[in-house]
Amino acid sequence: MREKGPVAVIGAGAWGTAIAWSLAENGVNTRLWALEPEVVLSVNRDRENSVFLPGVKLPDNLQATDDLGEATENVKLVVFVVPSQFMRSMLEKLAKVLPDDTVLLSAVKGIETETLALPADMIRDVMPKVIADRSCYLSGPTFAKELANKVPTAAAIASKNLEAVKFAQYILSAPYFRLYTHGDVVGVELGGAVKNVMAVAAGISDGLGFGHNTRAALITRGLYEMTKLGVSMGADERTFAGLSGMGDLLLTCTGDLSRNRNVGMRLGRGEKIDEIKKSMTAVAEGVSTALSVYHLAEKQKVDMPIASEVYRVIYEGKDPGAVVEGLMSRSLKSEF
Repeated sequence: MREKGPVAVIGAGAWGTAIAWSLAENGVNTRLWALEPEVVLSVNRDRENSVFLPGVKLPDNLQATDDLGEATENVKLVVFVVPSQFMRSMLEKLAKVLPDDTVLLSAVKGIETETLALPADMIRDVMPKVIADRSCYLSGPTFAKELANKVPTAAAIASKNLEAVKFAQYILSAPYFRLYTHGDVVGVELGGAVKNVMAVAAGISDGLGFGHNTRAALITRGLYEMTKLGVSMGADERTFAGLSGMGDLLLTCTGDLSRNRNVGMRLGRGEKIDEIKKSMTAVAEGVSTALSVYHLAEKQKVDMPIASEVYRVIYEGKDPGAVVEGLMSRSLKSEF
């Protein structure tokens, strides 16, 4: 067991709870902030997050609270894991209690719909400069349940501050959780966000009954769209061949634990998006991100046909079957 901490994890969904579990499992005194009182009670009394990560036994050195001040008192690292559309409002609350010497690590995968801001943009907007300048960003192919079962997992942590990113890497690393440092914040964040839209597309294909050929084509062309958008925003093209690009895309488009792929499958089978959202306990980021990516692609003047069709299915009610026909009948062109 290693003496590291205390560390605060803000957000007790499946991924936030899995990160908190991993930290505590490796000797870090960990505080998990939860919005829901029933989650706080379940964690502290039953040693389980029965709402968002049932079946995972939580170590005794992991304690839950609904008090941000209590969660962040005397911490050196805060891991921020909330849905992207609630990130700004939560950051505003966090800014009032976070010590200036804290390293803030965002594990959020999404784009704010109103502003088209990435998590790093929101942190720069809201947090004190001394914290924003050393903030870090975690992304990669990571299913919460598998991490909590000690399935070997790898991800990337990006930051412009080398000291901060190495500190975060050291704290979060575990025998089953390998973290790589990265300098491309935009690319790492964008890959983690846009892949959710592509996972909805892959799910639609699966829901329509198409095969591996179709899914492979969607993944490959989806990666091309992600890369084009990223490069237009100043990201390094190589980033999208890494863990936060191709790695996360493959996992989310093919894994049975993927909420975004599941949403797509249900759309492909004829369910309406409002019905799907009402039935879900956790957030599928690809739904809101489809709207953000559609407008971001317009802003950057980048052609993203797959992402655009996902947007039309979710927000304009387009028939999923017509999506594939439209994509396949586009004018013939060179691959690159």
